[in-house]
Amino acid sequence: MPVRNDEPPDVSGGMTPDDVAVRLLEEFNGLAVTASWGETSFFYNPGGLLPSGVYFCTTKDHDGANDRASNLDREGVFRLAFGLPFERYESLFGQRPGRPPKGGVVDVDGDFEATGVLGPHPVYAWMGWVQILSPTEAGFDQLLPLMAESYARAAEKFAASVKRRR
Repeated sequence: MPVRNDEPPDVSGGMTPDDVAVRLLEEFNGLAVTASWGETSFFYNPGGLLPSGVYFCTTKDHDGANDRASNLDREGVFRLAFGLPFERYESLFGQRPGRPPKGGVVDVDGDFEATGVLGPHPVYAWMGWVQILSPTEAGFDQLLPLMAESYARAAEKFAASVKRRR
């Protein structure tokens, strides 16, 4: 398990959650945005055909009761998280870890508190989710191909859900 780092992070040149939201809405069509519990969720839901849509990605700027591993309560730090197809996740990080117990973190090597670095999500890596803390504009741009894979995955799930509902 990563060790907690109390050093102030270097978030100079980083984006804000609002910057990320603007870019997501510019880059990806058909997104619905929902804010709750201090997290902003972006769902693929063109035309509002599903009650909520399909999760695409989230931003979060503070620790939660069951999610403290990234130390998001640090000044200027937030998480951008998104789910990858399992094959892509495993090509980047190896085998997906098992599901952690409530309040626990996944068993992977890495520093969940590192800013500007793509890595496994501390709670949801078992589902193929990844995170980057306080990305820069350049870092966000580098993530766009991976996010496009996540978006395509959400669109496929959306289409299957809409088809089942008919």
